[in-house]
Amino acid sequence: MIAKEFISTAIIPLKTSDSGSYALNIMEEIKVSHLPIVNNEEFLGLISQADIENLNEPEEALGNHHLSLLRPFVYFDQNIFEIIRLFSSQKLSLLPVLERNNTYLGVITLCSLVQKFSHFTSAESPGGVIVIEMNNNDYSLQEIAQIIESNDAKVLGMYVTTHPDSTKIEISIKVNKIDIRAVLQTFYRYKYCVTATYSEQEDNDVIKSRFDSLMNYLNT
Repeated sequence: MIAKEFISTAIIPLKTSDSGSYALNIMEEIKVSHLPIVNNEEFLGLISQADIENLNEPEEALGNHHLSLLRPFVYFDQNIFEIIRLFSSQKLSLLPVLERNNTYLGVITLCSLVQKFSHFTSAESPGGVIVIEMNNNDYSLQEIAQIIESNDAKVLGMYVTTHPDSTKIEISIKVNKIDIRAVLQTFYRYKYCVTATYSEQEDNDVIKSRFDSLMNYLNT
């Protein structure tokens, strides 16, 4: 799963000609605490509710103020785990998505991220996630499933991500086993390139802690 799959175009970005008061009204209406500022498809940064409330003249255009804007973003082809890391580490309510040439595409909202992430990870089911990379021509769903099932595990979910101008694909697999070490060893034995793993057995389980962090945002 990559960033472009989560993009919402329903949230209209601010312009530097918009006032702080206008921005606050939009934030209240759509229940977010950040909004992107974009001029001519160029992402300038995120402004927060706290930033606006600290302005001396909120009725003036945002461009008239000296703002120290946050510039967190992801490129459209970055995977879900990088998205979650930014949401969690920077306490965001939304995250801008850019083209590789830095053209603004839209935002990912926290609610849409949690819903899709929960569905992918089968949040009610214990297990782990394995991310592998390979050439498109080498991809065999049957072989991947056989490797997993040979270790008495089952596939709960799978997403294949392609990259522009590349023959490489990235496959994110959710399995029903908490201890995925045997599955990993088999992938290594068959010369698969494992780029990331996330297991609930890990001391600071990446998926669970990041998912819990996102859920905490929704409950505050």
